[in-house]
Amino acid sequence: MFIDRKIELDLLEQRYRSNQAELFVLYGRRRVGKTELLRAFCEDKPHIFFIATLSSDSEQLATFSQQVYGFTHAEAPSGFTFPSWESAFQALIELPMHPKPIIVLDEFTYLVSGNKAVPSILQKVWDEKLKNTQIMMILCGSYIGMMETEVLGYQAPLYGRRTASTLLRPMDLASSALFFPSYSAEEKFITWAVVGGMPYYLRTFQDNQDIYSNIRQHILDAQSGTLFNEPRLLLMEELREPRNYFSILRAIAQGRTRLNEIAQGAGIGDVTTVARYLDILQQMRLITRRVPATETQPEKSKKGIYHIDDHFLRFWFRYVHPNQSSLDLGLADAILQQRIQPDLDNFVATAF
Repeated sequence: MFIDRKIELDLLEQRYRSNQAELFVLYGRRRVGKTELLRAFCEDKPHIFFIATLSSDSEQLATFSQQVYGFTHAEAPSGFTFPSWESAFQALIELPMHPKPIIVLDEFTYLVSGNKAVPSILQKVWDEKLKNTQIMMILCGSYIGMMETEVLGYQAPLYGRRTASTLLRPMDLASSALFFPSYSAEEKFITWAVVGGMPYYLRTFQDNQDIYSNIRQHILDAQSGTLFNEPRLLLMEELREPRNYFSILRAIAQGRTRLNEIAQGAGIGDVTTVARYLDILQQMRLITRRVPATETQPEKSKKGIYHIDDHFLRFWFRYVHPNQSSLDLGLADAILQQRIQPDLDNFVATAF
């Protein structure tokens, strides 16, 4: 069930109703609900919804070709594929333009990782033909840093072509509360403080169970807990050196919030390297760097301190990771009763 995102849906609808071609860029963290948002938006409109994968470039092109051909034909011939991405993008010109067709390229960063030329090819076809149509093309991706450099950045081939863009952020408290109509206001706040505003995380909790039961079942259960290994999976999917990033997040969670402290706590001696890792974690919106308001050059300030910005990561590094061995042995009830229940009020107080 799709919940809320009214502001983002309204923006998409506004661009859809325009009398021009639209190149819309939607990006944000994995699990934040980008695909669900776009499916809800496209539901009652003519569209092609292409989700890129990590398969070969030729396989990606073949899949996209089949979808483009199938938009105006009952069935694509077996093995049909356009000879190139340029010809595939050019074929979009032949689509019926009334009502406005939507072309979604989801997981666009996967497409780019398989063929670095795709943004340049799309830029060429857009400039020569697509910008003069009524088409709405949506580029969607999870690698925030890559989307900002390869699509939105000044030196990116598609720079200046987008007509609108949105960074999809985790839901705020009011929107997150809509997932739990049976909970009290206090229970809604505590749940949001624990799992944050990621729709995927919110859906794991059920409001016909109390909060501690949800934590026990979905976070602490080493065998079947949906969120038990989520931080590890997140870092492994998004980053090339997940072990170093994991160590950095662990150090911050332990109270080492300054650059030198983090480098020592993570066991990475090179402060310059750690600073680069921290910058990437900030791009992913997993951490924030705060400096005193009196600093005139905050980016260069040595007084900056780092905080984990994601609620669920803070919870996981505070209660799950330090007790990993016990949880692996099936001692979830003991960890819940001895570690979490006596301390949860203190944790929740830091949510704002």
